[in-house]
Amino acid sequence: MRYAAITDRLAGLGGAKWAVHARARAMKAAGRPVIELTIGEPDVATPPELMAAASAAMLAGRTGYSNGQGEPALLVALAARYSARRGREILPAQVMCFPGTQTTLYAVLMGLVGAGDEVLLGDPMYATYEGLIAATGARMVPVPLLANAGFRIRAEDIAERITPATRVIMLNSPHNPTGAVLTRDDFAAIGALAKAHDLWILCDEVYEDLVFDGVAFASPLDLPNLADRVIVASSISKSHAAPGFRSGWCVGPAAFIERLLPLSETMLFGNQPFIADMTAQAIAEGSPVAAGMVERFARRAGLVHGVLDGVAGVRVHRPDAGMFALVDVGAVTADGEAFALALLEQAGVAVMPGASFGEALRSWLRLSLTQPDDVIEVACGRIAEFAKGYKP
Repeated sequence: MRYAAITDRLAGLGGAKWAVHARARAMKAAGRPVIELTIGEPDVATPPELMAAASAAMLAGRTGYSNGQGEPALLVALAARYSARRGREILPAQVMCFPGTQTTLYAVLMGLVGAGDEVLLGDPMYATYEGLIAATGARMVPVPLLANAGFRIRAEDIAERITPATRVIMLNSPHNPTGAVLTRDDFAAIGALAKAHDLWILCDEVYEDLVFDGVAFASPLDLPNLADRVIVASSISKSHAAPGFRSGWCVGPAAFIERLLPLSETMLFGNQPFIADMTAQAIAEGSPVAAGMVERFARRAGLVHGVLDGVAGVRVHRPDAGMFALVDVGAVTADGEAFALALLEQAGVAVMPGASFGEALRSWLRLSLTQPDDVIEVACGRIAEFAKGYKP
């Protein structure tokens, strides 16, 4: 039988990257004890007041069709939030709502690039980004993120890879998996390149509310001179511990939103109104759980560093935001994936191989910080002992 070319482009770019996580879940289902440090699920339940808001909206009859851009009250709430946070007016006409950040990024990229185009993207990267770009028919051009530069993407490294086919600079700040946070100066330098070469800037900001103390969050939307070429994406999945509700959005130029609307209507023709009502409340009131997550994740990153850094040559990169820590096992083995699989089978600790996030992390591991402190400490103790005796 014949299949569409997109299925070939996406072959191996889906669940295959999560093989260690899937194996851990299978082991747990079979009754084997496993400490799971793989995925980035918030460590608290969705706030009850948001659950109540969704329930009340359903009972009030908010279960009909929506529209392709988003429910008016949510568009207004998001415009107000971004106007306040970015220091300039953002209108509801500049916002479009989707079921989560993943769908948002898919739609935005479909609206910006196609076959023959290139998207510049930092390596390492979140595991789904490669597939998002491949789905459009465009080509991903990796830009190395260097550990000794704090994994912050550098304008000079972007500049070296710009070609006549380049259309988009795709950013993620705060960054998954490294926890790096770009500065206003970083965005200004990248923005100058975008203006000089007439490029779009697309930035995933889903971890905006999970920036650690002492670190300043910045956004390309902060810079008015980039207003005609910046699109940002986010959701309530991390900030409000509501990943299962799938409620996200993008903010960009009104002309882009107008052009994207037919695509949104073709894909979805609107989100669930009761979830939109809940999200509008979440945006207007702020997150009651984000500050607690920030404190816990920063503390647990310190725990990981304290137990693992320096053991058998292992290095720990401490994040500035988010819910992950990176561990370099390059002194033990160049193959982080084989190390992760052996660690799971022999020590009962599940971590993500760095290679799931790009070639730059081939000898690294990503550890989720969403387990309780004592579990993190036990897991890191096991990793330390395993590293000492590991034979590739």
